[in-house]
Amino acid sequence: MPFHDTPRFPRGFRCASTNCGIKAEGNDLSLFASEVSATASAVFTRNQVPGAPVVVGRELVRGGRLQAVVVNSRVSNVGTGTEGLARARRMGVAAASALGIDASLVLMSSTGVIGVDLPIGKIEAALPGLADALQDDPMVGALGIMTTDTHPKAVSLPVGDATLTVVGKGSGMIEPNMATMLVFAFTDADLDAPALDRALRGAVDVTFNMLSIDTDTSTSDTCALLANGLAGPVEESVFGEALLQAFTRMSELLARDGEGATTLVRVTVTGAADVADARRVAKSLVNSPLVKTMIFGGDPNVGRILMAVGKCFACRVDPARIGASICGVGVLESGSRVPFDEAAVRGLLRGDPVDLEVDLGLGEGAARAWGCDLTHGYVDENAAYYSS
Repeated sequence: MPFHDTPRFPRGFRCASTNCGIKAEGNDLSLFASEVSATASAVFTRNQVPGAPVVVGRELVRGGRLQAVVVNSRVSNVGTGTEGLARARRMGVAAASALGIDASLVLMSSTGVIGVDLPIGKIEAALPGLADALQDDPMVGALGIMTTDTHPKAVSLPVGDATLTVVGKGSGMIEPNMATMLVFAFTDADLDAPALDRALRGAVDVTFNMLSIDTDTSTSDTCALLANGLAGPVEESVFGEALLQAFTRMSELLARDGEGATTLVRVTVTGAADVADARRVAKSLVNSPLVKTMIFGGDPNVGRILMAVGKCFACRVDPARIGASICGVGVLESGSRVPFDEAAVRGLLRGDPVDLEVDLGLGEGAARAWGCDLTHGYVDENAAYYSS
């Protein structure tokens, strides 16, 4: 299914964003809304210190219906106790009032610094004007949810007679469990709640759950999917394929825009004893600081690949069967380095994307993971994140 050259919304969905005063400059509040209520599903972080919007969001999504999503950036409303929960609920109530809908139909999300009280008064004051400014470009909504992202991210594609649009943000503190950063998907396809939930969880499991910038699981990760049905029914398998395609594209956009990143890294593991082992090894490779700096430096130190495979203690590994390639050039065979043109591989490692392929030679298990290189920029960004 081809992506639209310019992202567009499905029928009935619109968005707006503004600066409400949380950030000194740049948009910091977004509102996404459907003309009618939508079937909804969502998955959230498994971090054991979840943000207030995650706690409240879990309650809301049990109803299986949403009509709007309100999101602020710069302050995550995490580590704020019972007052944080109250402010998260006020955020949803204010958005609902501005839209003229029930508060149970509004999901709220917050992203940014942890341990700072949410400036809810600024949000409440801005929402009536934001509701009046709703328009058709999903990139406008993407602007208001960015933290350290360098650019807004949205993709869309047709699904039969329907449209699927995905808006996302995330540059650091990314290694999800059950969700990713902040990602919101909207469709005018008509699917019932069980089908929508199956599609969402299936696509998240092999895309966002296999994405890692820095091994850290955010306290705010949320991935929600709303289907308002205005385009009529779409076969579940067709929709699931489109959602997988869209989430894969978004995973690559997020990985390429990782904090300080210069290169998208894609790791493919085949020949594992089972899928679980393949996933563990793929994550080990994409998370290894030594593999990541090898790529940043354009240094074909392929021993780091062997190290990252070998440290997967829970996995079945036979050193004599490991093979690997970098961007299609074989560098390991039967667990040993093979001759290759080092200058050529250095050039490949400085390209974008960089593909690492590892074959464990043991079975049929396979998995793919996404990440990025590790640069001086990542340290600079995070050494002053709270005070910047």
